[in-house]
Amino acid sequence: MQIMDVTLRDGSYAINFQFSEYDTEKICSGLNGAGIKYIEIGHGMGLEASSPAGGLALCTDAEYLQAAKRAVPDAKYGMFCIPTYASVDSLDLLKENGASFVRVGSNVSEVETTKEYIERAKALGLEVMANYMKSYVATPEEFAENVKKSESWGADVVYVVDSAGSMDSHDVEKYFEAVKKVSNIKVGFHGHNNLGLAVANSIYAMDLGYDFVDTAMLGMGRSAGNAATELFVGNLVKRKMAEEIELDKIMECAEKYVRPLMKHYPNALDLYCGIAQFHTSYMKYIQKYSMKYRVNPLKLILEYSEYDKVNMDEAALDKIASGMAKDENCVLTDFGFNEYIGDEQNGRK
Repeated sequence: MQIMDVTLRDGSYAINFQFSEYDTEKICSGLNGAGIKYIEIGHGMGLEASSPAGGLALCTDAEYLQAAKRAVPDAKYGMFCIPTYASVDSLDLLKENGASFVRVGSNVSEVETTKEYIERAKALGLEVMANYMKSYVATPEEFAENVKKSESWGADVVYVVDSAGSMDSHDVEKYFEAVKKVSNIKVGFHGHNNLGLAVANSIYAMDLGYDFVDTAMLGMGRSAGNAATELFVGNLVKRKMAEEIELDKIMECAEKYVRPLMKHYPNALDLYCGIAQFHTSYMKYIQKYSMKYRVNPLKLILEYSEYDKVNMDEAALDKIASGMAKDENCVLTDFGFNEYIGDEQNGRK
């Protein structure tokens, strides 16, 4: 089992994609020095995603890659790639700058969009991981059928992605078992912490036989964050399973370089997203229509998710909100809407 630390990628959501080259160098160096072999870097939405609409990163993709290369030239570092943002040619940048892997992400219902990207990345000699965002909207059997496609295109790893932090241990097990019935491909788990289960689910994934588990220092990530690297490793230490990882060095890096940057902490919106399987990149729409009709945004999240858990239909959200009872006692400005960054579910292409 390998730990994939995603602090420098998923964690970027929590700071409006403002990691610097210095941050990238220091955090990469700290993680690698602690024994973490896989490190994901760059804009939270991946290659070519930086934009005024979706979030303008402090540095370019090339600058992030070069910073990682300076810090850990022999480590396995790589980036995320969402076809609705990145061109196929952007994958060449990874190879040119010494990256070892790419994670090609799509909604689990849109896996066909990744075919060309997986094939190109494989031809470049990169380790290719297919990330099925919002995995929970597909049945385990549907998920497994998609796995066969990704594997046929050249994927080395397929990821179960709990985008809303809504999965429990039973889900983690069902998807893994479904994959193993049709393939021997490596499987990874990416958990979010909306219901407080990210670390427990990640440990259970490891026990089941998952090959990769994603973590982030201090749990830093989109919405309620990810499984915390230090907590996951701490459980390995307790089990005497962390001979090659130095927890004290992870904590030193986390306290020195990560904690001073953290601004967002789990709140009621995150919790309700976990309950409803609602993706937080749509939060600006919840803010708009809950304020327009003076309805409780937590209830609106629940109501809309009964309609659609994958895409945002603004007209439908408007209709749903307009039909809800007003809640004048709900203080909408207290929910912290302005802490939510990113609109990766509505790609530019």
